[in-house]
Amino acid sequence: MTLSDFVVPTYVQMLGALSQWLSKAETQRPDGSVDTLLAARLAPDMFPLATQVRFACRQAQEGVFRLLDQAFPPALETLLDEGRNAGERPGTLADAQARIVETIAVVEAAAAAGITIDPAAPIAHALPNGMILDLTAEQYARDWALPQFYFHVVTAYSIIRAQGIELGKADYASHMFAYLRQDALS
Repeated sequence: MTLSDFVVPTYVQMLGALSQWLSKAETQRPDGSVDTLLAARLAPDMFPLATQVRFACRQAQEGVFRLLDQAFPPALETLLDEGRNAGERPGTLADAQARIVETIAVVEAAAAAGITIDPAAPIAHALPNGMILDLTAEQYARDWALPQFYFHVVTAYSIIRAQGIELGKADYASHMFAYLRQDALS
């Protein structure tokens, strides 16, 4: 498997969708209150939207670097710190959009290298609580990297929607319109 076969299309499509949701929020809140949206949460003990955006970006980049067996660049630690501190410093919508653009560029650059990944390659994934998961590259991508990424993307969608921004299934799965049979539209 290669990154461009499996995880990259998912990361790029869903980060693009996340960017569109934020743009839609900006359009629907022209009074400038869109930046307050970044501090919104689904529950008091959950991270705010600003964190969800940064953690979705972090998960995409981390997944790529881990699958390529490459060291994490310092920018990943910065992204993690921004996410952890977004409750106090959520930043602006422009900041969130910039993180998405940066992440898409990182992910696409990794895919452009065309490196083949052995699906059976071992990955030891250490969690912050000290637990270590022993996985193959395929298991890591399927059972950890993509679900973690989707968790943050879906949570971001839910926060935006809960704050009254008009989003629907077509916004969530907008990438699927590329597969729409044209004769089915009549």
